[in-house]
Amino acid sequence: MTSSIIELRNVSKTYSTAAGDFTALINVSMDINAGEFLGIIGKSGAGKSTLLNMINGVDQLTSGEVIVHADNEKLSIHNLSEDARALWRGRKMGVVYQSFQLLPMLSLIDNITLPMDLSDNFRVRESKERAMQLLQLMELEEHANKLPAFISGGQQQRVAIARALANDPPILVADEPTGSLDSITADHIFEVFEHLVHEQGKTIVMVTHDVSLVNRFSRSLTIADGELLSDAEPVSKPGKRRKK
Repeated sequence: MTSSIIELRNVSKTYSTAAGDFTALINVSMDINAGEFLGIIGKSGAGKSTLLNMINGVDQLTSGEVIVHADNEKLSIHNLSEDARALWRGRKMGVVYQSFQLLPMLSLIDNITLPMDLSDNFRVRESKERAMQLLQLMELEEHANKLPAFISGGQQQRVAIARALANDPPILVADEPTGSLDSITADHIFEVFEHLVHEQGKTIVMVTHDVSLVNRFSRSLTIADGELLSDAEPVSKPGKRRKK
């Protein structure tokens, strides 16, 4: 029997711009189950990144609710203050970006220990040990003291995943993490994600524009023009995005 770890209820997001209001998400509702590898497929501009930012609380929603069940807590995360959301995210949800966002002046091991230091989850020695364990998981331990500029893009993405795992969060969200990688490196990243789901029980939500990846997920959904589509609906819909 599966249980929901994330619930989205009628989530909408509208941005105000000089050209008028732009609705990026329209009444999105879904349940994400604990221990699944969920893929959300959509073209550029479909609302994928906005949806992730609603799930991880980086951006405020316009209406609706996001509820997260983790470590015996049930939180409506958008009811938290910005500081409280940031602290919660650092401890409970790892975020993997397509652009890696590693700090260039820090070594790989220091990039990974930083979230632990900020969340005060580990003592200094423990955080170093955990960072090395994560680098070993990513097969990068020999590069621990290098700066990000001295390793490849695929290696940087693996470091970014290790950093997202630093505080051992139950949930990872990943924004096009293989979008800028070659097929061999992207396949390795998928193998890491699959290990995290099947061997460590993590829940992973990944967005991508690549429809060829659909069979790699335990479940996939399609988003277009800010709306989740049923299996019967086409990926590409005519007309312009709604405005309010």
